[in-house]
Amino acid sequence: MEHQFVVMWDNTGLEFVGDYTDYAQDRVWAELQGKRPEKTFVNLMHLELRARYNTHRHYEIYLVNAAEGIREDDIRDMFAADPQTAADIIREKGHQYYSDRVDTNRVKIV
Repeated sequence: MEHQFVVMWDNTGLEFVGDYTDYAQDRVWAELQGKRPEKTFVNLMHLELRARYNTHRHYEIYLVNAAEGIREDDIRDMFAADPQTAADIIREKGHQYYSDRVDTNRVKIV
């Protein structure tokens, strides 16, 4: 089963990565049992608001599916090892939620 991640970075590096799959599964099971979900997940509108307010940091927010076995730490490690390649792969494979990037070659992350 694939995992769905929300990944947010700016020109200084990775800022947020979250596994939406775990949250969604918990929410469904809780609703079926008539309970409130135990897990919470960041509101995407809050991430977008942060990005729109800090335009000088050139935020990007992507939704990306990853193969079974890939976890949040794997994505963090990928950004730590080679942030530009990580960003390029996510841009290619993911779905853009927000970006103020004008030109791919113009904004490089550190």
